[in-house]
Amino acid sequence: MEGGSGREALGQSGRVAPPLALQAPVDRHTHTVLRAAVLALVEDEVRRRFPVTLHAGVPGRSVRHVDDPPVPDAGLRADVVIALLRAAASLDPLPALWLTRPGELSPHDDDLRWVGPSAWAARALGMPVGLVVVTRRGWFDPVSDVRREWRRLRPRPQARR
Repeated sequence: MEGGSGREALGQSGRVAPPLALQAPVDRHTHTVLRAAVLALVEDEVRRRFPVTLHAGVPGRSVRHVDDPPVPDAGLRADVVIALLRAAASLDPLPALWLTRPGELSPHDDDLRWVGPSAWAARALGMPVGLVVVTRRGWFDPVSDVRREWRRLRPRPQARR
């Protein structure tokens, strides 16, 4: 793996730094990207049960990893995130990292399996990116619990020309 000794993720005390977390209020760019991710999931995924998928980039210009079967090792998950973030950086200057899955807006095992490897990979690349979980009901940050929910999400009307 590139990037030297891996000390990028270590704090001055030698302990691993905590994962990057969203803080309220969320900036406009982040809100727009995450709303679009929720809307894309609502519009594009017709199945009731679907595999957990990790996305990097922005909706419409992203790369993804379908976690089916689930990657069993944290090191391999970190490698997947590094590959996705590197590819996404060529698609958009401010890539986001999000996990889509069925279910409610509460932490699930799948979310927690990806938080640590995602944080490590983002720090190893020097990218200020944290993992956000997206469901059909909205999005949330599993570290800070900053969230946004919708009862019925609709696309915004296009501007008239």
